[in-house]
Amino acid sequence: MRPLETLPPTETLEIENGLSLVPRVKLNLTIHPSLPSVSKPIDEWQLKRALIDFLKTSLSVSVTVPEEDLQIKRLKDLKKRKRDEPVAHGALFIRDIRFLSSKKKIEEVDNKEEDVKELEKKFLEWRNYVAEKMDGIELNLEGVKYNLSVEIPASDDFERMRKDWEESYAFRNRGYSRGGRQEPDTIVLRGVPSRWFAEPRVSSKPSMLVTHTIFSTFGKIRNLNVSEDEDLAKGMDEYELDIGIVSGLHCKIIVQFEKYRDFYNALKVLCGRSLQKQGSRLSADYEVTWDKDGFFRNSRSQNQDKSSKMQEPAAVRYRSEAPRREPHVSEFTSNDTRRKRFKVRIQLNDDDELGFLLFFQLFSLINIG
Repeated sequence: MRPLETLPPTETLEIENGLSLVPRVKLNLTIHPSLPSVSKPIDEWQLKRALIDFLKTSLSVSVTVPEEDLQIKRLKDLKKRKRDEPVAHGALFIRDIRFLSSKKKIEEVDNKEEDVKELEKKFLEWRNYVAEKMDGIELNLEGVKYNLSVEIPASDDFERMRKDWEESYAFRNRGYSRGGRQEPDTIVLRGVPSRWFAEPRVSSKPSMLVTHTIFSTFGKIRNLNVSEDEDLAKGMDEYELDIGIVSGLHCKIIVQFEKYRDFYNALKVLCGRSLQKQGSRLSADYEVTWDKDGFFRNSRSQNQDKSSKMQEPAAVRYRSEAPRREPHVSEFTSNDTRRKRFKVRIQLNDDDELGFLLFFQLFSLINIG
């Protein structure tokens, strides 16, 4: 595979398991009525036709967008709508951006890095141009006027994410020496089909082994977590759920790389692309970002807490044991009579035999008593 640093934003990257990262431009759309008191539902088909015609006729380069790449969802119940809420929202995908590529192939250019930077600049400028051109336009649909708002999704804006983590880690690195600086290294990917990361003919659930093989394309992996994204629906609105995003069929992948450079290149390549599978017509328009919450660091802390709690009962049980005492000798005999006590002073003279005899007699008297 070619070095990721030489991959322009307009080219497809083939990775493992028949998967490809295909470039595209995504724009989020929000439609408000010019008059807040509108009561007539917006016509989705007319809205799509108006936007498709605008892209064909109003840009410096005519862009043709298939109807399936323009996703619109209108508000179901206008009676429950607040005055400042939109009547519809959606997403526009421009997948054919080959016209942005240089006439020369990257492999034929002597200075590849400069050519890639030139294409990156051209791509970003054109994307911003389309967003600014569409933002704020007025649409007249069956005599009702609407205003369109357009923005670039945060998960598609690599430069914005880079500024975010630089600001975040600049605060964390205060007081650190040069050798102890912290840098981000973990990517979070959501909204990819679970079956594309599963072991064929084994399970439809995502496999750790398959996922590791796929993401090793970008660099050496330190930690990996892959699971069904059951919480995907919680962070999405009604529109996103209705256009076919089902939480149980998608997975969430968290990848921690050993090197910052691999993290940087992987996130940059994943931004502004969709995932496609060989033999499938489906395009997975995932969301990607950097890990702001320290997933693996928190996981280690939780495991340590669990380990401490498991050891705690044994420690408590050990501490609660009563200290052992020496056997207690009662001062009463078996017939409940008090034992006799003697205060005896023995002074032995120099004659060893006499001293021993006196001691023996005294010991006998004590036992008899």
